[in-house]
Amino acid sequence: MDKLDRAILDLLQTDCTRAVGDIAEQIGLGTTACWRRIQKLEEAGIIRGRVALLDGKKLNVGVVVFVSIKTTQHNADWLAGFHAAVAGIDEVLEVYRMAGDTDYLLRVVVPDVAAYDAVYKQLIRIPGLSDISSSFSMEQIKYSTRLPLRYAP
Repeated sequence: MDKLDRAILDLLQTDCTRAVGDIAEQIGLGTTACWRRIQKLEEAGIIRGRVALLDGKKLNVGVVVFVSIKTTQHNADWLAGFHAAVAGIDEVLEVYRMAGDTDYLLRVVVPDVAAYDAVYKQLIRIPGLSDISSSFSMEQIKYSTRLPLRYAP
């Protein structure tokens, strides 16, 4: 990956609907060469997809809940079942396996506390959980999907 690839990625992270010709012009590259680079970045899995970022508040899912989960299970079969269970809950947007006191951290979006209670009731049906703690976000200070590119090889 060179500086042109990084420049392409930087522009696409800002707006993936930009025309290839506009990107090529901005970074000083021909349109065909730019398109080939984008295709190679997609084939390499560096560009995983192109999406629209939606406003959760306007779609009535503006309440963000961070859920800390502890488990008594640490085996492959349980892990596969846990992954399947949380993947089936639409309100769960992110799941991380953690080091430290918390085994898993989830980011959940819902319209209100009652809706979160329904999600919570789904979570407690998962066998092997020893603790579920929920923290409601009061304010979003920063949110970005833009990755820093200065570390890219």
